Amino acid sequence: MFRVLRGRNYRRWAFADLVSVTGAWMQLIGLNWVVMDRTGSAASVGLSVLVGTLPSVLLGPWAGAVADRVPVRRVILVCQSLHAVLAAALALVVWLHAPITAVFALTAAAGLVSVFDGPALGRFGGQVVAREDLGNALAFGSILNSTGRILGMSSAAVLAAALGAPVLFLVNAVSFLAVIAAVMTVRVGELHPLAVSTAEQAGVRAGLRYIGASGRLLLLFALGFVLSSLGRNYQVTMAAMSDSAAGYGVLSTVFAVGTVLGGLAASLRRALTVRLLLVVAGVTSVLQAAGGLVPGALGFALVLVPIAAGAVVIDTTMSTRLQLDSTDGMRGRLLAVNSSVGAAAGAVGAPLLGWLCERIGAPETLVLAGTLTLIATVLAATVFAAPHQRRAALAHRVLRRPRPVPAPTGHPAVPAGHGHGPRTWSGTRFRRRARVRAGADVVTLMAEAHPASDLVAPVRG
Repeated sequence: MFRVLRGRNYRRWAFADLVSVTGAWMQLIGLNWVVMDRTGSAASVGLSVLVGTLPSVLLGPWAGAVADRVPVRRVILVCQSLHAVLAAALALVVWLHAPITAVFALTAAAGLVSVFDGPALGRFGGQVVAREDLGNALAFGSILNSTGRILGMSSAAVLAAALGAPVLFLVNAVSFLAVIAAVMTVRVGELHPLAVSTAEQAGVRAGLRYIGASGRLLLLFALGFVLSSLGRNYQVTMAAMSDSAAGYGVLSTVFAVGTVLGGLAASLRRALTVRLLLVVAGVTSVLQAAGGLVPGALGFALVLVPIAAGAVVIDTTMSTRLQLDSTDGMRGRLLAVNSSVGAAAGAVGAPLLGWLCERIGAPETLVLAGTLTLIATVLAATVFAAPHQRRAALAHRVLRRPRPVPAPTGHPAVPAGHGHGPRTWSGTRFRRRARVRAGADVVTLMAEAHPASDLVAPVRG
């Protein structure tokens, strides 16, 4: 099933991924709790998300250009070392009860480091596996991410209660050593090198021209933004659809189980195609709308399993196509843009869905969001179904983009081959609960905008 595990380099990289993701979730839970405990404000939690993700939105393409031009192993070692220092500093700041502004400052610094770390991890992850095994590696990476999430969240609850939140940050600091060790001990001769960008391909403008000239990439990014903003903010919708903390925990566990099943499903396919992405996106959109119509929390939990599985298949397929249907010298920039799109979508979708849950109700919000994502998927499928010669022009017309500039030459595209009983959602009590939950969970949902499976590597920061 997971043929990528035959390679020694990937086995070492996968172990580092699991350790890294587990540590990341422990810090995420700790950071969420510390900010909420210190300030008592959901808005402050949202502010911590903003300062941590803004660098990715603003600087992502530039960081991708760096990853496409310089040795990525060196970038990873520097960034992972900086992450370890920042996590240890965060533990000290929290232990000393320093002002909350110090926590925000360290969060912003970690976000800045992550901008450069992410594309480099993505390119290096692509060198650890053969090109034909990339989809299989991404599917296995999604399972590792789900496993790390479960381990990290459960461990964080135990350690925080027994030893305090600073311990969570210290454990995360140590977890970076796993990635550093994996990068330093891989067998260089067994890597699959990726071509770096040429002088003509270097820079952000060249990357944006490359994306702008490809109707296929434009459509993938546009569809990804809609799906991520309206169909991926599960922490908000699950919080709104649950009627207690215990119910929310159950839904989170159900969602995690679904992501594991999705990773297994993706691993069984040799080819992860755009057609598969569109079909699963359409089915997931219908299920999301159905989730707002089924009675009781049990019905929603049952629908949540295939929704979570579909989300992993979509993420895995999207990342696979972005990496395989492009030149090696552009991969870092494409991954960086994909990360920026996900961060922007989470920043837009989270408050929008939270506001809709308060205004019209959680079930109605699910129906509306599912309908909109289904429409977007059908439109994208219509464009993809157009003849190849007309696809780029049609995509630019739909997206209202200018005439494309010829893309740099390179490798040709590789062919495709989340209690029982009814509930009442109106009233000030529900709206107040939904508003607090939506704010308190925004850190977690932003981390889920692009799970570790996106890069065949740990996503840190």
